[in-house]
This record gives sequence, structure tokens and C-alpha cells, in this order.
Amino acid sequence: MATAASPAAADRLPRDASPAAPAGTLRAMAVARAEASGPAARRQWERLVASAAEPNPFFEPWYLLPSLAALDPGGRVTLLVIERAGEWLGLLPLALERRYYGHPLPHWRGWLHANAFVGLPLIARGHEAEVWTALLAHLDRTAGTGLFLHLAGLPLASPVCAALAAVCAAQGRQAALVHREERALLQSASSPADYLDGALSGKKRKELRRQHARLSELGELAITRQRDAVGIEGWIAAFLALEQAGWKGRAGSALASHPATRSLFELALREAAMQGRLERLTLALDGVPIALLATFLAAPGAFSYKTAFDERYARYSPGVLLQRENLALLDDPQIAWCDSCAAEDHPMIDHLWRERRAIGRLSIAIGGRLRRGAFRLLARAEGGTTAPGPSLEGGMAPAGDPA
Repeated sequence: MATAASPAAADRLPRDASPAAPAGTLRAMAVARAEASGPAARRQWERLVASAAEPNPFFEPWYLLPSLAALDPGGRVTLLVIERAGEWLGLLPLALERRYYGHPLPHWRGWLHANAFVGLPLIARGHEAEVWTALLAHLDRTAGTGLFLHLAGLPLASPVCAALAAVCAAQGRQAALVHREERALLQSASSPADYLDGALSGKKRKELRRQHARLSELGELAITRQRDAVGIEGWIAAFLALEQAGWKGRAGSALASHPATRSLFELALREAAMQGRLERLTLALDGVPIALLATFLAAPGAFSYKTAFDERYARYSPGVLLQRENLALLDDPQIAWCDSCAAEDHPMIDHLWRERRAIGRLSIAIGGRLRRGAFRLLARAEGGTTAPGPSLEGGMAPAGDPA
């Protein structure tokens, strides 16, 4: 979590000193945070979101701007935009990191934080290859002390990643897939009932019915689903209190444990609800919430953002009962899939959601011959190999040495 108040100029992406691009070509530019918050930039940003080849709500303005305000008050992060004639075609927040997973290796990194679960740039559909080409060329010219580009939280099967792989292969640009994991995904043509039958054994489904019945004996049990902003302030307060009262609060990792994460959650959920981008599920006992789930809606996808439950009712599995209701997403014609945003091998959701989404971390060579030669050595030392081929899902395919 970045809290430095006055970053050195070297920590910002250097200004591109190359000649002005001819009319009609793509241009990379760093957009100041104040400008990005203004109405003109917000309109361009929203148009980019609407045309994105792959959705990423964590880089949309209603989430990224509160993230930067809360977690990067010193302005270390650069908002890099790829545009043509004033039209935004790509966007990626970047930061110069001094260390690479504990090693003193300065590099440019797509900026993520602990409560952002996808690091894929927003790129307009049909412009994937040219945006990657412009972005990488910009970093080649302005790398400064950064030895390479590192991107985490990449959905490897996305068209945006496929375009990156193709661009790197065509340019002979080395890249290394340095980490890969699979997290639970909900994606099926089945009805919610049929999906549950296929996911859980008859014994487990019977146990869930028993837990629901026993919980109902304690009072009036109600499940509500909302996609509007009615009552959002009270819902946010209830979520923060419920999470703080559990193990996350005791561990100091609850959202309410830190002013920055509390502020991010409050600001982002409020705006998401106002824009119809938030689904709230509530399991209440006698009107008191005992399990809550926030899901971001980014058609054709959705992202299961945060969940909390009252640990006093743990024996009744209120969180699992709420996830059973969450299978109603399968009936939504606007939502084709939902990313769990959960860790690999999650003890609860991995047993309920049967599909998997491959997520990777990719390091990419930038700069000239010497810098790329150094990257080749680093990639070998880390166990990465060569430039990506047509599909990252198919692994890394050899390519020629960079020019």
C-alpha cells in the first residue's frame, strides 16, 4: 500500500520525448489524476469501458479513481492512456517499483492493490494489437530505470492477452509467464438447480437444506437481491461491521481496519450502485444481515468482489447458503460468466463453482538491446523462457532474439 507523500520525479513515467505522432496514429500519454476526474476525460473513459474487448471493473473510473485517492495519495502511479485523435483506445495504471517480489530489480508494473483482482488493461475491441504496440513502444523510449514491464492478474484466455502474445511474437520481444494459477469461475448453460446438482453431492445438498431449515427456526429468514442504490449507505455500514466482527477484524485485515480501505470500499460501492454496476445479496435473520455478498456487474462478465458473514451462525453455513442463491446469475441473459476473484483452491467456492479461469503474471522486455539482454538473463534465472506464442494458454513458444 503506497503512502509516500512526495515521490521523486524518477518514480513517474518519463515524458515521451519522441517527435509528435502523425495524424491518425496512436499516441501514449500520461493523464493527470485531476484531469482524469474531469467530465471530458470521464466521458472518454466511459466510452472505452463500453467498447472494451474484455471487461475489467477494477480499472473503470468508479473503482480506479477511489483506489488511487485512497492508496496512492502521493501520486506515484501514472495513468497511461493510448489515444488517437482524442479517442481513448487503451488505459493502464503504471508504477515504477524498486523491488520485484523481494529482489532489488526496478521495473514498471501494472498497478494493482490487495482489493483489485484483475490487472488487464482496458483496450477497445478491435484495437488490441495496435494498442499493445503503442504501449510497448512508449515504454521502450521512456523506460528510465525500469528494467522490464510486469503485469499481474491477467486472464490468460482473454483476447487482450492473445493480442499481446501475438505482438511479442511478431516483434521478437521476449516475455515470460512467471506465474499461473486457476481460480473458480461460474460459467454454464445449466439452470441454477441443475448446476447445484452437478456441483454438490446429494449428501451435501441435503445438508444445506437442513442448515437452511434449522436457521429458519431461529427467526424469519429472508434473502434480498438489489441492483440499485436504495439503502446503499446502510448496506455498506452493515458489511463493514460484519466483516470487522469476524476473523478479518481480529487479524487486522478487514476493510474497516484501515481508513484507506474503508474509504475505497465506501466510495467505490456507492458509485457502483448509482451506476447499476453492483449486485447486493443479503441473507437476513429477523431483519438483521448475517451474510452479505457484493458482485460487480461488467457485462458480459461479473466479478464476485467481497463477502462477509456473521461467524456466530457459522454452523449453519450462511455464506454457502448465500452462494446457493447467487447461482441465479446463471439465469441472467446479460451475464455469461462470473469471476470468483478468489485465491486458487479456495476452500468454499472451489467446491461450488466447477469452472476455472487461468490467471497469470507476465514479465515483458522493454528498451534497447542491452536492457533486453539483461531481461533474458533475468527470465532464465526466474524460470521463464522466451517470447509468447499465439496463445498464452498454450504456454510459451520460442521466438527470435530481439533487435
